[in-house]
Amino acid sequence: MKHVDWTAMTVFLLFFVLVTVMGFLASRWRRPDDAQHLHEWGLGGRSFGTWVTWFLLGGDLYTAYTFVAVPAAVYATGAMGFFAVPYTIIAYPLVFLFLPRLWSVSRVHGYVTPADFVRGRYGSRGLSVAVALTGILATMPYIALQLVGIQAVLDVLGVGGSGNWFLQDLPLFVAFGVLAAYTYSSGLRAPALIAFVKDALVYVVILVAVVYIPMRLGGYGSVFDSAARKFSAPGSAGKLILGPDKQWAYATLAFGSALALFMYPHSVTGVLASKSRNTVRRNMAILPAYSLMLGLLALLGFLAIAAGVGKGVPNFNSQLAVPQLFADMFPSWFTGVAFAAIGIGALVPAAIMSIAAANLFTRNVYKEFLKPGATPAEETRVAKLASLLVKVGALAFVLVLDKQAAINFQLLGGLWILQTAVALVAGLFTRWFHRWALLAGWAVGMVYGTWQAWGVSTPKVKHFAGNSTEIPGIGQTGYIGLTAFVLNAVVAVVLTLVLRALKAPEGADETARADYSAEAGDEALEHAPQPAAAH
Repeated sequence: MKHVDWTAMTVFLLFFVLVTVMGFLASRWRRPDDAQHLHEWGLGGRSFGTWVTWFLLGGDLYTAYTFVAVPAAVYATGAMGFFAVPYTIIAYPLVFLFLPRLWSVSRVHGYVTPADFVRGRYGSRGLSVAVALTGILATMPYIALQLVGIQAVLDVLGVGGSGNWFLQDLPLFVAFGVLAAYTYSSGLRAPALIAFVKDALVYVVILVAVVYIPMRLGGYGSVFDSAARKFSAPGSAGKLILGPDKQWAYATLAFGSALALFMYPHSVTGVLASKSRNTVRRNMAILPAYSLMLGLLALLGFLAIAAGVGKGVPNFNSQLAVPQLFADMFPSWFTGVAFAAIGIGALVPAAIMSIAAANLFTRNVYKEFLKPGATPAEETRVAKLASLLVKVGALAFVLVLDKQAAINFQLLGGLWILQTAVALVAGLFTRWFHRWALLAGWAVGMVYGTWQAWGVSTPKVKHFAGNSTEIPGIGQTGYIGLTAFVLNAVVAVVLTLVLRALKAPEGADETARADYSAEAGDEALEHAPQPAAAH
């Protein structure tokens, strides 16, 4: 049995209890008398203002996996691990162009999911369900990794990994139970409220870490010297400064990741929960502040190298670099605060992800194919149950599969979700693409991307990246997800030309040009409650 740091554990549990209570109390926060509609449970009533949306999207996009994986990538690969910083900067100007349009048309027609919009825009059930199932597929292992993050923290604290299966998995069952209970009860309002605590803790922990830890290690000059020595050693796979052979891979990975960031269902859910188009626009302008935090967060990888974390440990798991760094460098009470930041940083996005996946299943599978006449109350009930099933599936990833497999599936998730971008983003500006061409492009991108990602793995290391010290998804010509996306777009363009020449039937577009404007969104805002999307 490992030694348990009871001081750190106590602080961690106090914060865990605090956010649990907040999660249940959130069911009464801004709740209308008639809360039977799915947009009330699944989108918080579309009522969140600028600051709530900012914290919600921050809690949604910057997860426990980010807290652990970004510095772990820097710890293992050096400069390549910093790709996450420019991609989050690139993403916001890109999505500023189309997310306000998605908000407006969704408000007018009562769309709850991106697949709702695709269904309404192209009149294609097949394309809609393809987008929905891709979103669910990409989200479930992402939720699993949030639970893995909690387990990693508790492992460093001395709970779990003891050889006793019950003790090892108990934290996951507890986290699952708490998460499932308050998500079922409060819907999106729970993570929106808890996100305030999560983001405050993350900022405090990172700011303290990037000042206090270097002081103990002799300053940043000493930190970078330690990193340079590691990556210049014979046999090192990483580099402190990228060479010409890595620059294209770095650029394509950053750009492809930027395109994929707001394709995830949980990202779209946070946007559609905003109360106005201007709220969306303001958030795209101020969210880059999180990129500053992310840059500081990435530096923790170099700090772990300088602190000697994992040095001399055979096959050290780089994902434990940050938790172990905190345990080694901070007093016990602050270690508990830091681990609480990671733990709560897992609960907030996991809740949003499960809600987003449940919305997709309810609106685009259950109501579309199983029970078209479902009432708003039935939709909400099914979504609540679906959110539980999604979390059960995520828990199965952790308990049944090797954790490396869960990470690999999540990495494929980014590649997969990027294949929905052509239909979603193009549809916000033009109706030129043919529905069948978009479906074929999506299929080609999915098949090609998955095949190529699998192909760069090696028998020695079960990793889609090729080896455990490289950034996942990098092939011979750059980021595989971006290559698949380009192929997807080319197929969609070519087949659209062919199908139009053949005069193939097109689906009905239930939207109008005016629906994408700011005026349409404002007018719809004045006529709440929202109508259910009718197909």
